[in-house]
Amino acid sequence: MRNYQSYTDEELFDLLSADDEKSFETIYNRYWAQLFSNAFKRIKNAESASEIVQDVFTELWIHRHERKIHSSPAAYLHTAVRYRTLNQIEKDGVRARYRAQTEPDGPDSRNTTEEAIFLRELTGRLDRLISALPPQCRKVFILSRYEYKNHREIAAELNISEKTVENHITRALQTLRMHLGDLISFIWIMLLR
Repeated sequence: MRNYQSYTDEELFDLLSADDEKSFETIYNRYWAQLFSNAFKRIKNAESASEIVQDVFTELWIHRHERKIHSSPAAYLHTAVRYRTLNQIEKDGVRARYRAQTEPDGPDSRNTTEEAIFLRELTGRLDRLISALPPQCRKVFILSRYEYKNHREIAAELNISEKTVENHITRALQTLRMHLGDLISFIWIMLLR
């Protein structure tokens, strides 16, 4: 009876390519804990780390006849786990970015139904107040706050001075503050979230 524990990695891999299941079991027992530890250090998820190691060993068994290892078998296994771990990290990152883009209010949103209704009402009230501003004042305010243009750009577009732009914005903000009081800060915070 063979003492597989005494075989070198190279000898075990040679036996593996000859369909020796016991050599595979020995390799598995010899390296599973190390490979799991390496994957877990990078991925910080025990289930994913275990799956990665299992996949490496499954692939090793499936391709045992055609796999020729030119470096040390241990280095081969560690490298395979490292690449699979990096691929998993990349996939997880892509999934996280996708979720963040597709969730309506983002993953950390705390909006409740009441907050959404309140925001809609405040936004409607704000829109009505902006619509009630004098035409030139309204244009300047919209260019500044909604189109994010600076004073110089607004002045050039409307053919007015930068001081006039500043006066219109000041007048619009004073009107909004007068009608909305402390709610104006809350509205802008909500709109810019």
